[in-house]
Amino acid sequence: MARPVTNAAFEGLLIAAGYGTAHAAFARQLNHAGRNQGTWRYDAASVYWWLRGRRPGEHVQAAMAETLTRKLGRSVAVTELGFGAADTIGTCVYPASVGGAIDTAEQIWTRLAKQLSSQVTGPFDSGKALQAALGWRYDLPDESASRSGRQQVTPTDVQSLYGLADHFTDLDRRHGSGSPRTRSLMADFLVRQVAPMLHGTYTGAVGRDLMRVTATLCGQLAFMSYDAGDHATAQQHMTVALRLAKAADDRLYGAHLLANLATQAVHLGHSRDAARLAEAAIDGAGRAPAAVLARLHATAATAYGQSGERRGCQLALARAERALGRAGATPGPRWVTYFSPAHLAGAALRCLGDLQLYSQALNHAPDALTLASENTRTRALHTALLAVTLARAGDTDAACIWGRKLAQHASDIHSARVQQRVRELSAALSPQQASPQVNEVLRSLATLPTAA
Repeated sequence: MARPVTNAAFEGLLIAAGYGTAHAAFARQLNHAGRNQGTWRYDAASVYWWLRGRRPGEHVQAAMAETLTRKLGRSVAVTELGFGAADTIGTCVYPASVGGAIDTAEQIWTRLAKQLSSQVTGPFDSGKALQAALGWRYDLPDESASRSGRQQVTPTDVQSLYGLADHFTDLDRRHGSGSPRTRSLMADFLVRQVAPMLHGTYTGAVGRDLMRVTATLCGQLAFMSYDAGDHATAQQHMTVALRLAKAADDRLYGAHLLANLATQAVHLGHSRDAARLAEAAIDGAGRAPAAVLARLHATAATAYGQSGERRGCQLALARAERALGRAGATPGPRWVTYFSPAHLAGAALRCLGDLQLYSQALNHAPDALTLASENTRTRALHTALLAVTLARAGDTDAACIWGRKLAQHASDIHSARVQQRVRELSAALSPQQASPQVNEVLRSLATLPTAA
């Protein structure tokens, strides 16, 4: 039985334009109107779902209005189409369905792709993040990830996207993501190439893999936005990626994304909610590979350290260390291979420093700086963290030595997170600015690049 029409305004316009029983013809005209956006393959089934509540992206609505304007001989505004405002955009709502996740992804990609020189930022909503965690953890699994559209999607098509994800991940780690152009270029690719695949034809097995790689790409774009200080955009993408991971039935990557939300919450000072997010990730990951558990427990440790919960922090840190010690025997998914002893040492340096256990924190400094060459941004972050910890511990001379090294490491990195660490070091050294060496370090730090 066909579902009832819920968008009467759109139906009325289609009837008035002669498309009441010719949905395929309208879809063909729409594809022609949107030819400059890439290869669109909308069909009668697409129109069916739009009439029944599915909301197309803003660029698709503009093409709809253009098509109807030509046919009716009068101006048709987008607001007449009956789709309303994109309530999920800007509010970080966890999509209830796979179709909703796909449509929301296309909308937020389109919005980001058009912001070449400016960003629309906003606050991080920890309440919405916790709601997303509950939806991911307790909603029933999706029955199927198959779909019927016009573009056939093959396993080879999906596999090619993993290479793209690796490329952007490497770019991010080497240079930071402060430039909005990098993220806009990635979002534009997702709109033009990945969105049509999501709307295509694929089996359940191919669909789950497509959802998985799309979650990976969306999650990477989220992390890049977080690194750039665009926190609302980061949370929007992280939430959609979490829903796509759910559709892929990939609980490990979902837990990783939830830990990234926790990391963002820690960065913004929402330590209690960050701890809840990290614990939800650990619970949802279940019997995960040791490397995954090490990363998740390390995130929990940073949250507990920031909130001043010494016992919780030290317990999580010990669990992370034990898990990482077992990681060699049980290699995890490709996306967790980045998490090394140096990353865990950096987490320990941070959370123990937050607890003002400076001697214990500094014991982890040598390992925190033993990073692979491609981890340029992490090296700058850890160097800054070491310098801040030394300054707070009262060792100004050593803090200045590492402050000079930070100025060298961060000279080509565009990252809001690195900038925040630089500001923390400057604040820690400022009381001693009468010292010539401190003054010299402060001047060199002031010349470092900004995130944008």
